[in-house]
Amino acid sequence: MRLLYLICIFIFCSSAAQKVLPLDTLKLKEAKDMLADDYGNLYIYRNKDFSFTKYDSLGKQIGKMMLTVPYKVQSVQNPLNVPLFSENAQEMKFVDQNMNEIQRIDFKQKFGFIRMAYAEDLQQLWLLDDSTKRLIQYNFRNETTINSFPFDASFEDLMDLLVYETKVYILTKKHIRIYSLKFEKLFEAPVDNGKRFRRENDNILVIANNSILKYIPEKGMVTIFEDPEAQIVDKNILSYFEINGNKLYLYSLEKVKATSQQKQQEPQPETPPQSTEKPVENKDEKPNEENAERKTSDNTLEKLIQDVSEVQTEGVEKLIN
Repeated sequence: MRLLYLICIFIFCSSAAQKVLPLDTLKLKEAKDMLADDYGNLYIYRNKDFSFTKYDSLGKQIGKMMLTVPYKVQSVQNPLNVPLFSENAQEMKFVDQNMNEIQRIDFKQKFGFIRMAYAEDLQQLWLLDDSTKRLIQYNFRNETTINSFPFDASFEDLMDLLVYETKVYILTKKHIRIYSLKFEKLFEAPVDNGKRFRRENDNILVIANNSILKYIPEKGMVTIFEDPEAQIVDKNILSYFEINGNKLYLYSLEKVKATSQQKQQEPQPETPPQSTEKPVENKDEKPNEENAERKTSDNTLEKLIQDVSEVQTEGVEKLIN
């Protein structure tokens, strides 16, 4: 009976936590990257033809850009103003909610070689200039340099840049590093296949190939979502998104949180303390065959229940983490 109960709980948690979204599997198969804004719209970037396409939650195309060189999409949290940076073209673009270009900033005439650019808001950029080894705060509205800081960091495998509250966050494929504006290293941790940062108020997240991590100053990098079989993952303020097997899955943050709390509230079996005394051998006592058979049967049943519990736990943790 308990075996049937555990299986039902696992099926319920799985069905409650995920939802398949109706997006063309061919479009997902060719996706190099995927982002989701806070309104549930999806953005697919294809490296095959350098296209950047926006869809609503039902899979209907809203807009599309055909780019001539590779661009890195910084964030789609503000769908009215989406920044894209190209190291090849040495420029940054801003596009609106219909994927129309509304502004272009050319770095070639004013700077050396910009390795990465971060749009802090609608008027300021932070630029990593590889030729001068400086971090530049630049107001692109009036084309003036506000500040310039010596920043001789290693730019090998550089994936993303974020500046927030006098801290500089550098993401590579294998590490996250945090510096002060005086180029003092404050934190460093390994990251597998890091792709970009996402800031939610004071929280700094790292989006990797198949996991999402959160920076907690007291603990370091904590994994908040992970699926080793996923092709691409992302999140918005309400859900986690995952492309797996060329299908798009949505995981509700509220349902995942509720499932996590329910799991934490379940009473854990107590392990009886092991005795340190050695058993006294009794040569005259004969083994009770009936008790031995019953004990073997009980152990077999307990092992079966334990195996099922482990499968259920792994399945729920896969949805939660």
